[in-house]
Amino acid sequence: LQEKMADVSLKEAVLIVGVVAACYWNSLFCGFVFDDVSAILDNKDLHPSTPLKNLFQNDFWGTPMSEERSHKSYRPLTVLTFRLNYLFSELNAVSYHFLNLVFHVVVCLVFLKVCKLFLDNKSSVVASLLFAVHPIHTEAVTGVVGRAELLSSIFFLAAFLSYTKSKGPDNTIVWTPIAVTVFLVAVATLCKEQGITVVGICCVYEVFIAQGYTLPALLDTAVQILRGKGSIPFSMLQTLLKLIVLMFSTLLLVVVRVQVIQSQLPVFTRFDNPAAVSPSPARQLTFNYLLPVNAWLLLNPSELCCDWTMGTIPLVESLLDVRNVATLTFFCFLGSLMVFSLRYPGDSSKTVLMALCLIVLPFIPASNLFFPVGFVVAERVLYVPSMGFCILVAHGWKKLSNKSVLRKISWVCLAAVLFTHALKTLHRNWDWESEYTLFMSALKVNKNNAKLWNNVGHALENEKKFERALQFFIQATQVQPDDIGAHMNVGRTYKNLNKTKEAEESYMIAKSLMPQIIPGKKYAARVAPNHLNVYINLANLIRANESRLEEADQLYRQAISMRPDFKQAYISRGELLLKMNKPLKAKEAYLRALELDRTNADLWYNLAIVYIELKDPTEALKNFNRALELNPTHKLALFNSALLMQESGDARLRPEAKQRLLHYVKEEPQDSNGYFNLGMLAMDDKKDMEAEAWMKKAIRLQPNFRSALFNLALLYSQTGKELMALPVLEDLLRYYPDHTKGLILKGDILMNQKKDIVGAKMCFEKILELDPNNVQGKHNLCVVYFEERDLIKAEKCLVETLAMAPHEEYIQRHLNIVRSKIASLGAVEQSSLPSDGTAATEAKKNSFQNLKEAKSEKTDTQSTAGNKKEHSKNKTPTEKSSVDKETPKKSTKEIKDIEKKRVAALKRLEEIERILNGE
Repeated sequence: LQEKMADVSLKEAVLIVGVVAACYWNSLFCGFVFDDVSAILDNKDLHPSTPLKNLFQNDFWGTPMSEERSHKSYRPLTVLTFRLNYLFSELNAVSYHFLNLVFHVVVCLVFLKVCKLFLDNKSSVVASLLFAVHPIHTEAVTGVVGRAELLSSIFFLAAFLSYTKSKGPDNTIVWTPIAVTVFLVAVATLCKEQGITVVGICCVYEVFIAQGYTLPALLDTAVQILRGKGSIPFSMLQTLLKLIVLMFSTLLLVVVRVQVIQSQLPVFTRFDNPAAVSPSPARQLTFNYLLPVNAWLLLNPSELCCDWTMGTIPLVESLLDVRNVATLTFFCFLGSLMVFSLRYPGDSSKTVLMALCLIVLPFIPASNLFFPVGFVVAERVLYVPSMGFCILVAHGWKKLSNKSVLRKISWVCLAAVLFTHALKTLHRNWDWESEYTLFMSALKVNKNNAKLWNNVGHALENEKKFERALQFFIQATQVQPDDIGAHMNVGRTYKNLNKTKEAEESYMIAKSLMPQIIPGKKYAARVAPNHLNVYINLANLIRANESRLEEADQLYRQAISMRPDFKQAYISRGELLLKMNKPLKAKEAYLRALELDRTNADLWYNLAIVYIELKDPTEALKNFNRALELNPTHKLALFNSALLMQESGDARLRPEAKQRLLHYVKEEPQDSNGYFNLGMLAMDDKKDMEAEAWMKKAIRLQPNFRSALFNLALLYSQTGKELMALPVLEDLLRYYPDHTKGLILKGDILMNQKKDIVGAKMCFEKILELDPNNVQGKHNLCVVYFEERDLIKAEKCLVETLAMAPHEEYIQRHLNIVRSKIASLGAVEQSSLPSDGTAATEAKKNSFQNLKEAKSEKTDTQSTAGNKKEHSKNKTPTEKSSVDKETPKKSTKEIKDIEKKRVAALKRLEEIERILNGE
């Protein structure tokens, strides 16, 4: 046999590469669809910040293998190639599709080399070309997650080729190729689990091809040995030794694999694979019927579908079902081929035997015959079995073309098959362009799969086309009335359309479909984790009603009781408890969630919010810092930790606060709050020009930004640019006519700088209309009366003001001065009572209040805690982001600043008093 092995020529390689490129060039224009979303877009294991060891601890989708929701698909080497893609191009889909195309070319070339072991050159090229263009491969090649099939196949075939070199001269054993085979089998298995099945192919090859046994010969030898009429031949002992080494290595791999999944099979629902939970004989009849269905897809790949779960293939529930004829026919055909290949010697039977091995053995893990899998039919798992199919077709074509009568027609038929298959593949690639095109193409093939209707709905939902999405979700509930996920999708879409009543009704239907309590039975084994989101979604909906907060809390607790490890329930409940003003209980909920996942930055962030509610800023800052250690670009942690540092009044923290705000505005360049708080920091540091620039940038982004407008005007008034403050105040009062502090500042500037007594009077009168008890406004109006030389009115006004604030000494002094002038002069002096700077002082007093107002505006921002994967598809509302608090106590520094300004104002009063008293 070694003499028959031939290398792939350059012409053959160029032909294969050209054909693959012609069939799959358009796959480069496809995006990430279907399972790519979970495996690529949502998989943190691709990010360089994730430790490499995580690839070997998590499943294919980035879920820890220890978690029950894990699919237990352990393919770290495939994920490693995704990570390399991410390293070079992040989430640019072109590079991922290009690498898949390259891997498919490599598989085709290695497959050609394998074919040359059993076929002549011409037939080998035919088999390889047929494999290259077969439309069944589009899911494996054009779907990025199909890379697991491609990589596994490369090492699968390489392991087999290595094993074929293990037979030396005179039937000796060459151990190096066997060692290489074992290594390559391990690598293939780390790319995808079916890689281990190559060991079975190597065993069949060794016995029936390398040693040349037939089944009758083996049986005769065994009978002779059992009767004691002969001993075991030396060549057979050598074969047994090789097989024992192979089988032991395989057993070791299986043990390791079982350890990796922690002896737990993945949990699938009846929607994933209805036959798996069906009673006998429906389960056996359906699983056996699926074999001819898969064979038909290889024979006639005209109707391809990305998802064959749920009701795609109705259960075969009776022996009288006509579909059993297909099953019987399939097994008769397969049996006759096996009898031919095992019973008769010769190259033809050997070729058929190896083709059957390639079809049957790699398909066994996906056949449902030994353990259930999470699908009914999956086109991608036919990637390796199609190799055996292509060898069979090429072998049959060779037999036909050797007959002169059929030679021409065989060539015509071959050309037609290759051309139509190539066209079908090219056309099928476009279906994978987007999720919408993929699932719509699937609905043309199968309208009985509720999952397809749901997925079209999700695609439309992602484009914000909620009305159209709702139609597809409702259709999903009609196709599969007991599909909990479909009813949840309907509820979520109604919520997006602000139809809360209909949303609640849909969630209640979904909740009624959840399994009821069975004494002594754990929920965790019976409930799909994503279905528990119905409690979260319903609670998130009804808690908008303040009178139903306890009802919402009950739903969260019910979800937790069903699954104590349900992290999202703790997160959502923590937020609700904060809303119910129960921060200690909220803290308990978040700490419990952190026990389940200490690497979740959003959880640390939410815990920081709880500590702010508990008035423990030091612990809050520690938790913000932990969130930023895990995710340095966590926007809300950057923003709110900077505010916390700013509020502390500790000048040592200001540089770090500034750095975090600068990082925040880099991440969120359109958020005016970031620039505003940079401006407030600059004001604290007395960097007036920098503060002015930041404030202006905030106002450019949000022209009606209340706090930024006021503080910019305040900045101008404090730096001797009072006239520049006026247009800013005009803008502020145009948007907010009742802004008291703005009116005070404007009146003060009009009176003291522009000498516009009438304008100032209008400002102070407006204040008193809004708030008759405003001492500042009242006092400054008294000053206006004095400026108007109406001493009697000024006296009366000051008396009223003093009654409102009897402890304010400066008001008493002003009243004494006015009374003194009335008594001594009886006329208006040329001097005037000023507004004494108290407007500006009080405005500055309140600037910290404005800072808090700005943060209160920020409280509608939302964090990303708990938002999955169900991109799938049930999205729970996110958590509250920032601190919704009242004005804090003034810092020590602020109090000192206010006192300095008060002293300055009193000095000014003393000077005026000396003038008034004629000193």
